[in-house]
Amino acid sequence: MTHPQVDLAELELSELEAALEARAVERFHARQLYRWIYRHGVTDIDRMSDLGRTLRETLKSEFVIGMPCTVGDERSIDGTRKLLLELADGKRIEAVFIPDTPATAPRYTFCISTQVGCAMSCGFCLTGKMGLVRNLTAGEIAGQVRVLAAATGLLDYPFNIVLMGMGEPLHNYDQTMKALRMLHSEHGLAVSPRRVTLSTVGIVPGLERLAREPLMPNLAISLHATTDEQRTALVPPNRKYPLAAILEVCRRFPLKKRSRITFEYVLLDGVNDTPEDARRLVKLLADVKAKVNLIPLNPAPGIPFERPSDERVDRFAQILADRHITVSVRKSRGRDIRAACGQLIVEGGTKKSAAQQMALLMR
Repeated sequence: MTHPQVDLAELELSELEAALEARAVERFHARQLYRWIYRHGVTDIDRMSDLGRTLRETLKSEFVIGMPCTVGDERSIDGTRKLLLELADGKRIEAVFIPDTPATAPRYTFCISTQVGCAMSCGFCLTGKMGLVRNLTAGEIAGQVRVLAAATGLLDYPFNIVLMGMGEPLHNYDQTMKALRMLHSEHGLAVSPRRVTLSTVGIVPGLERLAREPLMPNLAISLHATTDEQRTALVPPNRKYPLAAILEVCRRFPLKKRSRITFEYVLLDGVNDTPEDARRLVKLLADVKAKVNLIPLNPAPGIPFERPSDERVDRFAQILADRHITVSVRKSRGRDIRAACGQLIVEGGTKKSAAQQMALLMR
Protein backbone atom coordinates (compact mmCIF):
# COMPACT_ATOMS: atom_id res chain seq x y z
CA MET A 1 0.00 0.00 0.00
CA THR A 2 1.40 3.39 -1.03
CA HIS A 3 1.21 6.13 1.59
CA PRO A 4 0.57 9.73 0.52
CA GLN A 5 3.60 11.98 0.52
CA VAL A 6 3.96 14.28 3.52
CA ASP A 7 3.99 18.02 2.82
CA LEU A 8 7.08 19.51 4.46
CA ALA A 9 5.51 22.97 4.30
CA GLU A 10 2.87 21.85 6.81
CA LEU A 11 5.37 20.84 9.50
CA GLU A 12 6.89 22.70 12.41
CA LEU A 13 10.59 22.05 12.89
CA SER A 14 10.00 19.51 15.67
CA GLU A 15 7.46 17.67 13.50
CA LEU A 16 9.89 17.64 10.59
CA GLU A 17 12.66 16.26 12.80
CA ALA A 18 10.33 13.47 13.96
CA ALA A 19 9.25 12.70 10.38
CA LEU A 20 12.88 12.39 9.26
CA GLU A 21 13.82 10.28 12.26
CA ALA A 22 10.94 7.90 11.51
CA ARG A 23 12.53 7.37 8.09
CA ALA A 24 16.01 6.80 9.50
CA VAL A 25 17.18 10.25 8.40
CA GLU A 26 19.23 12.26 10.92
CA ARG A 27 17.30 15.05 12.61
CA PHE A 28 19.77 17.82 11.80
CA HIS A 29 18.69 17.66 8.15
CA ALA A 30 15.40 19.23 9.25
CA ARG A 31 17.23 22.48 9.95
CA GLN A 32 18.76 22.39 6.48
CA LEU A 33 15.37 21.82 4.89
CA TYR A 34 13.82 24.67 6.87
CA ARG A 35 16.53 27.04 5.69
CA TRP A 36 15.99 26.06 2.06
CA ILE A 37 12.20 26.33 2.23
CA TYR A 38 11.91 29.55 4.23
CA ARG A 39 15.18 31.46 4.00
CA HIS A 40 15.92 30.69 0.35
CA GLY A 41 12.40 30.11 -0.98
CA VAL A 42 13.38 26.79 -2.60
CA THR A 43 10.77 24.07 -3.13
CA ASP A 44 12.76 21.85 -5.53
CA ILE A 45 14.60 19.26 -3.44
CA ASP A 46 17.14 18.73 -6.24
CA ARG A 47 18.31 22.33 -5.74
CA MET A 48 19.17 21.75 -2.08
CA SER A 49 22.89 21.46 -2.72
CA ASP A 50 24.08 20.71 0.81
CA LEU A 51 22.01 17.49 0.90
CA GLY A 52 23.57 14.34 -0.51
CA ARG A 53 22.16 12.81 -3.70
CA THR A 54 20.90 9.67 -1.93
CA LEU A 55 19.18 11.77 0.72
CA ARG A 56 17.57 13.97 -1.92
CA GLU A 57 16.17 10.88 -3.68
CA THR A 58 14.79 9.60 -0.37
CA LEU A 59 13.20 12.95 0.38
CA LYS A 60 11.61 13.19 -3.07
CA SER A 61 10.01 9.78 -2.65
CA GLU A 62 8.61 10.54 0.79
CA PHE A 63 7.83 14.25 0.80
CA VAL A 64 6.47 17.16 -1.21
CA ILE A 65 6.84 20.88 -0.54
CA GLY A 66 3.57 22.71 -1.08
CA MET A 67 3.34 26.38 -2.00
CA PRO A 68 0.42 28.55 -3.12
CA CYS A 69 0.54 29.29 -6.83
CA THR A 70 0.38 32.92 -7.95
CA VAL A 71 -2.32 33.29 -10.61
CA GLY A 72 -2.75 37.06 -10.41
CA ASP A 73 -0.48 39.99 -9.51
CA GLU A 74 -1.98 43.49 -9.49
CA ARG A 75 0.09 46.58 -8.75
CA SER A 76 -1.22 49.85 -7.38
CA ILE A 77 0.05 53.30 -8.24
CA ASP A 78 1.22 53.57 -4.60
CA GLY A 79 3.39 50.44 -4.80
CA THR A 80 0.95 48.06 -3.15
CA ARG A 81 0.72 44.61 -4.74
CA LYS A 82 -2.20 42.20 -4.46
CA LEU A 83 -1.50 38.56 -5.26
CA LEU A 84 -4.26 36.12 -6.16
CA LEU A 85 -3.09 32.72 -4.95
CA GLU A 86 -4.43 29.31 -5.88
CA LEU A 87 -4.22 26.46 -3.38
CA ALA A 88 -3.76 22.75 -4.07
CA ASP A 89 -7.53 22.12 -4.13
CA GLY A 90 -8.17 24.98 -6.55
CA LYS A 91 -9.53 27.38 -3.91
CA ARG A 92 -8.23 30.94 -4.17
CA ILE A 93 -7.21 33.59 -1.64
CA GLU A 94 -5.63 37.04 -1.74
CA ALA A 95 -2.52 38.38 -0.01
CA VAL A 96 -1.16 41.92 -0.12
CA PHE A 97 2.29 43.54 -0.02
CA ILE A 98 2.26 47.07 1.40
CA PRO A 99 5.44 49.15 1.11
CA ASP A 100 6.02 52.24 3.19
CA THR A 101 8.87 54.70 2.79
CA PRO A 102 9.05 57.04 5.78
CA ALA A 103 11.89 59.50 6.20
CA THR A 104 13.83 57.19 8.51
CA ALA A 105 13.84 53.75 6.90
CA PRO A 106 11.55 51.76 4.58
CA ARG A 107 9.00 49.41 6.12
CA TYR A 108 7.35 46.48 4.42
CA THR A 109 4.16 44.72 5.46
CA PHE A 110 2.56 41.49 4.29
CA CYS A 111 -1.20 41.27 4.80
CA ILE A 112 -2.16 37.60 4.77
CA SER A 113 -5.32 35.51 4.97
CA THR A 114 -6.26 32.78 7.43
CA GLN A 115 -9.42 31.47 5.74
CA VAL A 116 -10.97 31.15 2.31
CA GLY A 117 -13.77 33.68 2.81
CA CYS A 118 -15.03 34.61 6.26
CA ALA A 119 -17.98 33.70 8.49
CA MET A 120 -18.13 37.01 10.40
CA SER A 121 -20.35 38.83 7.83
CA CYS A 122 -19.25 42.34 8.82
CA GLY A 123 -21.50 44.73 6.93
CA PHE A 124 -18.73 46.91 5.47
CA CYS A 125 -16.38 44.10 4.37
CA LEU A 126 -16.45 42.43 0.97
CA THR A 127 -14.75 39.28 2.27
CA GLY A 128 -17.73 38.60 4.52
CA LYS A 129 -19.97 38.42 1.47
CA MET A 130 -18.18 35.21 0.40
CA GLY A 131 -19.19 33.34 3.53
CA LEU A 132 -16.72 30.83 4.92
CA VAL A 133 -15.49 28.33 2.33
CA ARG A 134 -12.88 26.64 4.52
CA ASN A 135 -10.04 27.23 6.97
CA LEU A 136 -6.50 27.49 5.67
CA THR A 137 -3.86 25.08 6.90
CA ALA A 138 -0.77 26.31 8.72
CA GLY A 139 1.27 25.64 5.59
CA GLU A 140 -1.11 27.67 3.44
CA ILE A 141 -0.97 30.59 5.89
CA ALA A 142 2.82 30.54 6.15
CA GLY A 143 3.02 29.84 2.42
CA GLN A 144 1.59 33.28 1.65
CA VAL A 145 4.53 34.84 3.48
CA ARG A 146 6.96 32.67 1.55
CA VAL A 147 5.35 33.70 -1.76
CA LEU A 148 5.29 37.41 -0.87
CA ALA A 149 8.87 37.43 0.45
CA ALA A 150 10.14 35.75 -2.71
CA ALA A 151 8.06 37.94 -5.05
CA THR A 152 9.27 41.16 -3.41
CA GLY A 153 12.90 40.15 -2.86
CA LEU A 154 12.55 40.35 0.93
CA LEU A 155 13.65 36.86 1.98
CA ASP A 156 16.73 38.41 3.63
CA TYR A 157 15.08 41.60 4.92
CA PRO A 158 12.85 42.34 7.92
CA PHE A 159 9.14 42.76 7.25
CA ASN A 160 5.92 42.98 9.23
CA ILE A 161 2.99 40.60 9.01
CA VAL A 162 -0.63 41.54 9.64
CA LEU A 163 -3.28 38.84 9.89
CA MET A 164 -5.86 41.16 8.38
CA GLY A 165 -6.56 39.52 5.03
CA MET A 166 -9.42 37.15 4.31
CA GLY A 167 -10.88 35.42 7.36
CA GLU A 168 -11.00 35.69 11.15
CA PRO A 169 -7.71 34.38 12.64
CA LEU A 170 -9.22 33.30 15.96
CA HIS A 171 -11.88 31.33 14.07
CA ASN A 172 -8.97 29.22 12.76
CA TYR A 173 -6.95 29.39 15.95
CA ASP A 174 -4.79 26.26 15.92
CA GLN A 175 -3.62 26.54 12.33
CA THR A 176 -2.98 30.28 12.66
CA MET A 177 -0.79 29.87 15.74
CA LYS A 178 1.04 26.92 14.21
CA ALA A 179 1.83 29.05 11.15
CA LEU A 180 3.25 31.80 13.38
CA ARG A 181 5.48 29.28 15.16
CA MET A 182 6.73 28.01 11.79
CA LEU A 183 7.52 31.55 10.63
CA HIS A 184 9.24 32.32 13.94
CA SER A 185 11.76 29.46 13.68
CA GLU A 186 15.34 30.74 13.77
CA HIS A 187 16.18 28.27 10.99
CA GLY A 188 13.57 29.82 8.72
CA LEU A 189 12.40 33.42 8.36
CA ALA A 190 12.83 34.11 12.11
CA VAL A 191 9.88 36.51 12.23
CA SER A 192 9.68 38.10 15.68
CA PRO A 193 6.19 38.17 17.26
CA ARG A 194 6.77 41.92 17.71
CA ARG A 195 6.51 42.17 13.91
CA VAL A 196 3.18 40.31 13.75
CA THR A 197 -0.27 41.81 14.37
CA LEU A 198 -3.34 39.62 14.70
CA SER A 199 -6.64 41.36 13.97
CA THR A 200 -9.86 39.91 15.36
CA VAL A 201 -13.50 40.93 15.77
CA GLY A 202 -13.20 39.68 19.35
CA ILE A 203 -13.81 35.93 19.61
CA VAL A 204 -13.64 35.83 23.41
CA PRO A 205 -12.55 32.17 23.89
CA GLY A 206 -9.83 32.73 21.29
CA LEU A 207 -8.66 35.90 23.06
CA GLU A 208 -8.46 33.99 26.34
CA ARG A 209 -6.33 31.31 24.68
CA LEU A 210 -4.15 33.92 23.03
CA ALA A 211 -3.45 35.50 26.42
CA ARG A 212 -1.73 32.25 27.46
CA GLU A 213 0.43 31.84 24.35
CA PRO A 214 4.21 31.82 24.83
CA LEU A 215 4.55 33.26 21.32
CA MET A 216 2.18 36.22 21.37
CA PRO A 217 1.64 38.58 18.43
CA ASN A 218 0.46 42.16 18.75
CA LEU A 219 -3.30 42.35 19.17
CA ALA A 220 -5.77 44.46 17.19
CA ILE A 221 -9.48 44.40 18.02
CA SER A 222 -11.94 45.35 15.26
CA LEU A 223 -14.35 47.41 17.35
CA HIS A 224 -16.21 49.68 14.86
CA ALA A 225 -19.01 50.74 17.21
CA THR A 226 -19.66 52.06 20.72
CA THR A 227 -22.97 50.40 21.63
CA ASP A 228 -24.00 46.77 21.41
CA GLU A 229 -27.01 47.58 19.25
CA GLN A 230 -24.85 49.47 16.78
CA ARG A 231 -22.06 46.89 16.79
CA THR A 232 -24.38 43.90 16.35
CA ALA A 233 -25.79 45.53 13.20
CA LEU A 234 -22.26 45.99 11.82
CA VAL A 235 -20.44 42.98 13.32
CA PRO A 236 -22.90 40.09 13.87
CA PRO A 237 -20.61 38.06 16.23
CA ASN A 238 -21.28 40.81 18.78
CA ARG A 239 -24.52 38.95 19.58
CA LYS A 240 -22.42 36.22 21.18
CA TYR A 241 -19.43 38.29 22.28
CA PRO A 242 -20.70 41.77 23.28
CA LEU A 243 -18.55 44.80 23.99
CA ALA A 244 -18.43 44.28 27.75
CA ALA A 245 -17.08 40.72 27.39
CA ILE A 246 -14.44 41.75 24.83
CA LEU A 247 -13.26 44.74 26.86
CA GLU A 248 -13.07 42.67 30.05
CA VAL A 249 -10.67 40.25 28.34
CA CYS A 250 -8.68 43.22 27.02
CA ARG A 251 -8.32 44.68 30.53
CA ARG A 252 -6.79 41.39 31.71
CA PHE A 253 -4.69 40.77 28.60
CA PRO A 254 -0.99 40.42 29.47
CA LEU A 255 0.86 43.23 27.72
CA LYS A 256 4.55 43.97 27.74
CA LYS A 257 5.78 47.31 29.05
CA ARG A 258 4.80 50.17 26.72
CA SER A 259 2.61 47.84 24.66
CA ARG A 260 -1.01 48.64 23.88
CA ILE A 261 -3.95 46.90 22.25
CA THR A 262 -4.93 48.49 18.97
CA PHE A 263 -8.65 49.11 18.50
CA GLU A 264 -9.59 49.38 14.83
CA TYR A 265 -12.58 51.54 14.05
CA VAL A 266 -13.95 51.77 10.51
CA LEU A 267 -15.65 55.14 10.12
CA LEU A 268 -18.97 55.01 8.23
CA ASP A 269 -20.56 58.26 7.16
CA GLY A 270 -23.52 59.12 9.39
CA VAL A 271 -23.46 55.71 11.12
CA ASN A 272 -20.70 55.60 13.74
CA ASP A 273 -18.72 58.80 13.15
CA THR A 274 -20.53 61.36 15.31
CA PRO A 275 -18.99 63.30 18.22
CA GLU A 276 -21.23 61.24 20.54
CA ASP A 277 -19.68 58.05 19.15
CA ALA A 278 -16.21 59.46 19.76
CA ARG A 279 -17.01 60.39 23.36
CA ARG A 280 -18.53 56.96 24.04
CA LEU A 281 -15.38 55.35 22.62
CA VAL A 282 -13.25 57.34 25.05
CA LYS A 283 -15.35 56.04 27.96
CA LEU A 284 -15.19 52.44 26.74
CA LEU A 285 -11.39 52.52 26.58
CA ALA A 286 -10.81 54.57 29.72
CA ASP A 287 -9.25 51.70 31.70
CA VAL A 288 -7.67 49.76 28.81
CA LYS A 289 -4.09 50.18 27.57
CA ALA A 290 -5.28 51.18 24.14
CA LYS A 291 -4.53 53.02 20.96
CA VAL A 292 -7.13 53.64 18.26
CA ASN A 293 -6.63 53.19 14.53
CA LEU A 294 -9.35 55.02 12.64
CA ILE A 295 -10.07 53.61 9.19
CA PRO A 296 -12.22 55.73 6.88
CA LEU A 297 -14.33 53.27 4.89
CA ASN A 298 -12.95 52.00 1.61
CA PRO A 299 -16.16 52.07 -0.49
CA ALA A 300 -16.89 49.28 -2.93
CA PRO A 301 -19.88 48.09 -4.96
CA GLY A 302 -22.15 46.02 -2.73
CA ILE A 303 -21.23 47.82 0.50
CA PRO A 304 -24.20 49.98 1.63
CA PHE A 305 -22.11 52.66 3.35
CA GLU A 306 -20.09 55.71 2.40
CA ARG A 307 -16.77 57.18 3.49
CA PRO A 308 -17.06 60.18 5.85
CA SER A 309 -15.65 63.52 4.80
CA ASP A 310 -12.14 64.41 5.93
CA GLU A 311 -13.67 66.99 8.25
CA ARG A 312 -15.76 64.34 10.06
CA VAL A 313 -12.74 62.03 10.30
CA ASP A 314 -10.57 64.82 11.71
CA ARG A 315 -13.25 65.87 14.21
CA PHE A 316 -13.61 62.28 15.47
CA ALA A 317 -9.82 61.91 15.83
CA GLN A 318 -9.48 65.25 17.59
CA ILE A 319 -12.05 64.32 20.24
CA LEU A 320 -10.04 61.20 21.06
CA ALA A 321 -6.72 63.04 21.08
CA ASP A 322 -8.09 65.83 23.31
CA ARG A 323 -9.00 63.15 25.85
CA HIS A 324 -5.51 61.61 25.76
CA ILE A 325 -6.33 58.58 23.59
CA THR A 326 -3.48 57.70 21.25
CA VAL A 327 -5.06 57.84 17.80
CA SER A 328 -3.98 57.46 14.19
CA VAL A 329 -5.87 57.60 10.91
CA ARG A 330 -4.99 54.76 8.55
CA LYS A 331 -3.89 55.78 5.10
CA SER A 332 -5.67 53.62 2.54
CA ARG A 333 -3.28 51.69 0.33
CA GLY A 334 -4.04 49.87 -2.91
CA ARG A 335 -7.59 51.17 -3.31
CA ASP A 336 -7.22 51.32 -7.09
CA ILE A 337 -6.66 47.52 -7.20
CA ARG A 338 -9.18 46.77 -4.41
CA ALA A 339 -6.44 45.73 -2.01
CA ALA A 340 -7.35 48.09 0.83
CA CYS A 341 -8.83 47.11 4.17
CA GLY A 342 -12.15 45.28 3.74
CA GLN A 343 -11.86 44.98 -0.03
CA LEU A 344 -10.44 41.46 -0.44
CA ILE A 345 -12.83 39.07 -2.17
CA VAL A 346 -12.42 36.20 -4.61
CA GLU A 347 -14.89 36.67 -7.43
CA GLY A 348 -17.65 34.11 -7.73
CA GLY A 349 -17.90 33.50 -4.00
CA THR A 350 -20.47 36.17 -3.11
CA LYS A 351 -22.82 34.99 -0.41
CA LYS A 352 -25.42 37.79 -0.36
CA SER A 353 -26.54 40.44 -2.76
CA ALA A 354 -26.19 44.09 -1.75
CA ALA A 355 -29.95 44.25 -1.14
CA GLN A 356 -29.83 41.18 1.10
CA GLN A 357 -26.90 42.60 3.04
CA MET A 358 -28.72 45.89 3.59
CA ALA A 359 -31.80 44.03 4.82
CA LEU A 360 -29.67 42.13 7.31
CA LEU A 361 -28.12 45.34 8.63
CA MET A 362 -31.48 47.05 9.00
CA ARG A 363 -33.05 44.34 11.15
